[in-house]
Amino acid sequence: MLIGDLGNSGSMPAAEMLLKFAGQRQKIIAHNIANIDTPGFQIKNVDPRAFQKMLGDAIDLRRDKNGGAFGALEWKENKEIRRVGRSNDFELNPTTSGGGILHHDRNDRDLERMMQEMVENATAYRVAADLLRSQRNQLQNAIAQRVL
Repeated sequence: MLIGDLGNSGSMPAAEMLLKFAGQRQKIIAHNIANIDTPGFQIKNVDPRAFQKMLGDAIDLRRDKNGGAFGALEWKENKEIRRVGRSNDFELNPTTSGGGILHHDRNDRDLERMMQEMVENATAYRVAADLLRSQRNQLQNAIAQRVL
């Protein structure tokens, strides 16, 4: 195994994708909350289940190819997640939720739902960050030949 393969081993690629997804989604949710009183504002969001399905399919494909221990994740775009350039970077394309009740100012706000989404998303971000931190610390300890 080459040093370059260490970044694509285990759950690191999936955790990195989750971290990117949750970070970008947090910006979308914060934008929705900031515009809660804007007349005519339509809430936009991305479906975390679509991301989870896309990530799960990429993990399954990697398992089928090489047992799942090593290798980059090959994922497919969907209507809310699109590839940026040739790398595994992506950007979110939020869509109008349309799930809220329109108020007199034509705003479909639901503050409680937005706050719940923000907390759930922040939790997913924290879990991914903690997992990545733990794996990178283990990798650094192995490279430094430290036994813990």
